[in-house]
Amino acid sequence: MPEKTSALFEPFQLNNGVTAPGRLAVAPITLYCQNPDGSVSEAERQFLRGRAKGFGIYVLGATLVADNGQGFPGQPRAIRRSDLPALRERAELVKKEGALAIAQIHHAGILGRAEFLPGHRIVGPSDNEEKGAEALSGSEVEELVEAFARAARLCLEAGYDGVEIHGANQYLIQQFYSAKTNRRTDEWGGSREKRMRFPLAVTDAVLKVREEAGRPDFVVGYRLSPEEPDENGLTMEDTMALVEQLASRPLQYIHVSQKDFFRKARRGADPALSRLEIIRGVIRGRTALMGVGNLMTAEDFARALATGWVDFTATARALMLNPELAELIRSDRGSEIATRLTPEIEASCRTPSVLFPRLPR
Repeated sequence: MPEKTSALFEPFQLNNGVTAPGRLAVAPITLYCQNPDGSVSEAERQFLRGRAKGFGIYVLGATLVADNGQGFPGQPRAIRRSDLPALRERAELVKKEGALAIAQIHHAGILGRAEFLPGHRIVGPSDNEEKGAEALSGSEVEELVEAFARAARLCLEAGYDGVEIHGANQYLIQQFYSAKTNRRTDEWGGSREKRMRFPLAVTDAVLKVREEAGRPDFVVGYRLSPEEPDENGLTMEDTMALVEQLASRPLQYIHVSQKDFFRKARRGADPALSRLEIIRGVIRGRTALMGVGNLMTAEDFARALATGWVDFTATARALMLNPELAELIRSDRGSEIATRLTPEIEASCRTPSVLFPRLPR
């Protein structure tokens, strides 16, 4: 193993005593290829087989917590006990390769799609005419907090090593925290502290599931997007306030979702500093930090980890192009890593073709 990348394969102990076998992570990938009822399709099996080999953490993407929150075709589900067989199969496909299997639990909110919500309306923190969404009532908000908790229980029973709360990418949890999408005047909106109430209520409910199950080894992470470009959107000041609250809880990691790992702050913090460096300073060693953003090559991952900003470097696109990505890095075959989609890669990468438009060419 080359010295420049050896740190990527060093074990890392999370703050609950669980050890990830390496510091390379798979960021959640929405595959769009599951069966319509969210069960495992053969295309999904083909994608997952062997892909986790060599990774420390593998986050399986966008697992639906409630029927009124679907945003993708065939979205995996953790809603009722009938979802357990599919959840177990996904967890087993990842865990057999040695990586920690983490299910990302998700609700699309105003980004829900009507064609996937028969008998349900699109919902969010506030009415949104553009998206055709209606504001949740106070009791419905509380029901969704419990839906995230129920999803965590199902994932725990299915054998996952943990869950990642999807508070990023402008889905429901981020919608509650952002003043752009949350215009409520009750206890779930208004001031920053009230807008933060739903993200923290979900987090606390999931942590309570772990406590009640007597499973301190069950990993709980939280994914966030650090800034929004809109005038009323989230700023780094908002994110620092949320991170402070998250880091004060017994979370195992915070996962920062952005297009560029090295992106500097835009608003609400020193623009000379990277967002990850700022967040690292707020965390102060209380939990691990995971970063993602256009990391494609062995050199990219090594450089990102060497900054000292993060404990885990993550990727999605590089793994879509390279089913044996971690092994290519480990065995010093970085020159074989594909960074663009070619006809040859398309034929061999075992990636659902619906994802090809998301890959660099």
